[in-house]
Amino acid sequence: MKSSAILVLILLSMVASACKPPPPYCTESSLTYQDPGTEFPPLQDTKSADPISMEVDGKTMEFDQVIHGPLCNNHLSGKVYIACDIQIAKWQEKPTFLDGCDFEVSPGSVLYVAAHNNAPYFQGCDYCHLTGRGLAP
Repeated sequence: MKSSAILVLILLSMVASACKPPPPYCTESSLTYQDPGTEFPPLQDTKSADPISMEVDGKTMEFDQVIHGPLCNNHLSGKVYIACDIQIAKWQEKPTFLDGCDFEVSPGSVLYVAAHNNAPYFQGCDYCHLTGRGLAP
């Protein structure tokens, strides 16, 4: 009886430790915030001629584009990875850091966003990060 109770406690502690959320993929210091009104560099060509292999969540994946540095002024297409070391504009209440950017995502593209725990997004970023669209006021 005593060994059964100990076994149950061990199993419960293992299950409880497995429920702990994973650490964030991006630290707060990995993102760079620019003051409102600061200009970002002009449109960049971030499309690679060859697929770029990266390890994401323990799996090797190939991407058409990997974004580092300024997120603003990009045209994204295909399978895209947005890394932790991006630069975005500061915001007040809602994260509308794409306001004033020349930012486009081609239809059918999939964006994997490190700052969102490598979640894939199929509708781009403007739904949540641009004033007047989706969740942003």
